[in-house]
Parts: sequence; C-alpha cells; structure tokens
Amino acid sequence: MATKRVSDEQLIEIIEAAIFVAGKPLSKRHLKDIVLTDLNVSMVRLNQAIEQIQTHYMTRGIRLVEVGSGYRFQACASLAPWLNNLWQERAPKYSRALLETLSLIAYRQPITRGEIEQVRGVAVGSGIIKTLLEREWIKVVGHKEVPGRPALYVTTKQFLDYFSLAALDNLPALPEQQQSKIDQLLSDPSVRELST
Repeated sequence: MATKRVSDEQLIEIIEAAIFVAGKPLSKRHLKDIVLTDLNVSMVRLNQAIEQIQTHYMTRGIRLVEVGSGYRFQACASLAPWLNNLWQERAPKYSRALLETLSLIAYRQPITRGEIEQVRGVAVGSGIIKTLLEREWIKVVGHKEVPGRPALYVTTKQFLDYFSLAALDNLPALPEQQQSKIDQLLSDPSVRELST
C-alpha cells in the first residue's frame, strides 16, 4: 500500500528522471503504478508535476511531449539543422506509395488493402504492407466479413510515437475536397474486395 509522502519538488525530479532514462515513452499509468508505486501520489499531483515539467522546458532546447504511448523528451524541431549532424546515417526515404498507403490507413482505419487500392487506383505492393508491419506502424485488427475476409489495418502507438502525435485527433485535417473524393471512392458499390 502506498504510504510514503513525497514533496512536489521531489515528485518532479523523480518523474523527470524516469522519463529521461526510460528510453521509451512513459504513460501516466506506468509512472504511477511502476515508478511511484510506493509513494502516495494522486493522479492530480502527477498531472500537475507533468505540467510543471513541460512549462520548465518551454524555453529550452528540449521539450517534454506527449506521444501515443506516453511522455518523452525530444529536441525542438527548430534545432534539426544542427542536430542532424550528430548522425552519420540518413533517415530512410519512403516511397510515395508507402506514404500514401500509410496516410489512408491513418485517416480511414480500419481499412482493407482492397479499399486502399480503390482510393489510390493502383495495386498496393506486398512490400509496402510488409514494411509498415515490420516498422510496427500498422497492425491487423481483424478481417472484414466479405468474401476473402481481407485483413483490416489500423495504425499503432509506435506510429503515433514516430510522428510525435499524442492521438489520431492530432493528424492534420484533410482538405474537404480530398475527404469527399475518398468517401465517394470507398462508397462505390462496384468495389469488390479481393483476398489479401
């Protein structure tokens, strides 16, 4: 049972250090149940501590940000021109087809491969789906109840983490014209699902 008390300053130090050394985003629940397990800390105090840490770093070169699976420290995007020099390797280049496929999954999930192909107007190469699955940006959450039972794809918390999004609601809004065109293509009764 949590019985130890901790000052607000100590709580901030513990949370800040835990997020800093974790190597992966930490959720509030993980912080409370694992890191602060033997301390008497309410969710209200935890939230206040996180807000104070975020405020503290607002004028610094790093920020405490919320992504899909929790909180992490990351460098300000405006510093990228200087920080990119730290890595010899270049970020992988993704094809337009892969990015279009990922975008359709993100905006229209759950979605099948056949529906993606209907919107894009071309076949989705198996390498694209394989790459997205290997990167753990998408996963299969079931199968559509149509002939062939095609897989239904959705994005993952790793997708949110990679693109520094707390939730899918943080995706930029699609222009109305594109949204209407996608709706029209997906509602076309002539679309026939193929097994994938």
